[in-house]
Amino acid sequence: MRSLPYLAPVRAKDIAQDTQAIEFSDRNGLPLGRLLTRDQEHTAVVPLNQVSPHFINAILAAEDGSYYHHGALDLKAVARSLKDSIQARRVTSGASTITMQLARMLDPVPRTLPGKLREIWLSWRIAAGMNKDAILSSYINRLPMGGNIYGLEAASRNYFDIPASELNLAQASLLAAVPNNPTYFNPYDHWKRLKKRQIYVLNRMVEDGYITRTQADRAYKEEISLAPRQQGIIAAPHFLFWVSNQLSNSSIQNPKSSSTLQNAIPNRMSQIRTSIDRPLQQFVEAQVQQVIRTLTPNNVHHAAALVIDNHTGEVLAYVGSPDYFNEPQLGRNDGVQALRQPGSTLKPFLYEFALQNRTIRPNTILADVPTHYAIPGAKLYSPTDYDETFLGPVRVRVALANSLNVPAVRVLEKVGVQNFLNHLHQLGFEHLNRSPEHYGLGLILGSGEVSLWELTRAYVTLARRGEATPLVTTFSNPPSANRKPSKLQPSNPSTWGLIADMLSDRHARASAFGVDSVLALPFPAAVKTGTSSDFRDTWTVGFTTDYTVAVWVGNFNGDPMRQVSGVTGAAPLWNRIMLHLHQNREPATFPPPENLVQRPICVISGLRPTPDCPSVVQEYFYAEDISDYERQSGTAKLPPEYDEWLARQHQPSFVSSGVKILSPHNGDVFLLHPSEKTNPKGTENAQTEMQQLEFKVAGTLSQSVEWWLNGEKLATQPSNSLFWSLRPGQWTLQVKSGEMTDTVSFQVQLAKYRQTRRGFSLKSN
Repeated sequence: MRSLPYLAPVRAKDIAQDTQAIEFSDRNGLPLGRLLTRDQEHTAVVPLNQVSPHFINAILAAEDGSYYHHGALDLKAVARSLKDSIQARRVTSGASTITMQLARMLDPVPRTLPGKLREIWLSWRIAAGMNKDAILSSYINRLPMGGNIYGLEAASRNYFDIPASELNLAQASLLAAVPNNPTYFNPYDHWKRLKKRQIYVLNRMVEDGYITRTQADRAYKEEISLAPRQQGIIAAPHFLFWVSNQLSNSSIQNPKSSSTLQNAIPNRMSQIRTSIDRPLQQFVEAQVQQVIRTLTPNNVHHAAALVIDNHTGEVLAYVGSPDYFNEPQLGRNDGVQALRQPGSTLKPFLYEFALQNRTIRPNTILADVPTHYAIPGAKLYSPTDYDETFLGPVRVRVALANSLNVPAVRVLEKVGVQNFLNHLHQLGFEHLNRSPEHYGLGLILGSGEVSLWELTRAYVTLARRGEATPLVTTFSNPPSANRKPSKLQPSNPSTWGLIADMLSDRHARASAFGVDSVLALPFPAAVKTGTSSDFRDTWTVGFTTDYTVAVWVGNFNGDPMRQVSGVTGAAPLWNRIMLHLHQNREPATFPPPENLVQRPICVISGLRPTPDCPSVVQEYFYAEDISDYERQSGTAKLPPEYDEWLARQHQPSFVSSGVKILSPHNGDVFLLHPSEKTNPKGTENAQTEMQQLEFKVAGTLSQSVEWWLNGEKLATQPSNSLFWSLRPGQWTLQVKSGEMTDTVSFQVQLAKYRQTRRGFSLKSN
């Protein structure tokens, strides 16, 4: 109800409801569902002459038998109620008329004396401005009918799948029984209670002369079938409600843009064709439910997923929760739009920004060492990774691919929190609206809150090499529910391409995730995971040249998960969706970054390799840096910032002769995913697909390296790495080079679920 002078009569136009329902279809015309309003309350408006006379008689008999014979108040009923309450010393019956009930619907107030007086005053204003039929029509169209269903038309269509005009006596008397206590008499949940209330309604109808006793008995005994509970929505409920809200807001802000909803369709049903691909949407919905079932023992109950076509920006799948209709499990919460801490998922944009501004270069060596920051009025801030270890000097590629925290914080310190925050705003992170001091250096580790929608939109920009595009949700007029102009300044595509190259480098992320993890797909894909503090949120966002897929897994109530990180929580769902999207056609490879050149560098030093360098890889350089590269001697002394880290190394290969195993780390645990041929019992003798772990050493290697595993010699070779096929068990790896030796222990466990591969689709149980 729009604001009116407190003394003015309330007229029908002042409380008019939206009369347009919306019929949604997917991109190919397949129906998605019907919404009877543009919010999460199912409602629809019908004129009084399109309401079954049976229902009008039933609701009058049940709620206000003398409706057409009194004003806003029924003074006789008020007197009777007051007398009965005084005698019984408690409230025995109400005296609310239909007009008073309508006033309470329009302006809910506390059940206090001041609240009651306010309700009565509004009732008088309604009666002064509207006739009886108009009041009754407004009342019937607002009746609470159980759950999120409001109004007779919505109730009739949801419970019986028929319009309100076609209700028979049995159906009408049943629905007239609901508004007295919509939760207590919900037809789906409390059928027996509702049938008892129906007896009261039918008896009142007999007393008021609307029907005979025989008709009442026949109506009560008539068998009534309810439509399925989810009637009206086939797929993507969160998406439908969100888009309808966007359309509603758009029409309010720009009335000319609402022409789509004003078409004169005979059944008052607007039709909207969306960007959703229904088969894909239903697949993703099924996978969300299945993955959550497997994670439930780890106190994980919710997930959300978004799939975008990179070429067009069209939203192909949008899942807000495992089950929208499961209200006890907070199913109506929309995980795509909810604000959560993003963990490490903002790091690609930091490195892109720093590279763009030449704060760092592709060949920069970053320090992953113990680092401390003095925060005024707080404890010393010392960022670490979850395993609380440090790798020392690392390339930008390795720091990003392994999501190392300390190098990211150090880079943020160099570029400045305010500058990076401005860059995030340009990328569309509109909810990061606090001051730089509020977020501090923790911004890059997830101290702010973003939505999956915002995060996905930014990764689509990354996938498109810095070319921002709106996310398209509908093909109607207006063509999209989210067409906001991009604030991103034109930038160098090669920098974005370099970030994509780093995120798609499975060998670069081997230290943290292994070479053959759930992040490794059988085709080129860039991916980033994230885990918020206390394991409350896990994220995986990644893309191919064709699609961007973003996944959040966690709990809507903020409860921490148990032993779940981005790679174990959200990544398996991301993996399934990506494999499904590309099961019939592999994506193109990522184009190499433009205007950059590759040169060999030593893995250990990051410099031009010398003959004694144990391992050489290719890295990108800016053209202007090649001359400096050519002048490098191949050796470098580490600056003092590495001293604390060096002191922790039991054989610091960077400062003295020796050999050190870089991968795996001591105490590591790896999961071995069973193949389709795996023994059903999951025993250690089960066959597995070829999943390999890279053994890597560093040091001054004057002789060939001997590799020993559990006392058995594997190989003798001059290189500093060896790939080994994973097998379940406890393992001790030892390397020898002349008199030098190093040893670590690690464990390989058989995973409980089968990792999916391209060409196979997983179905829900």
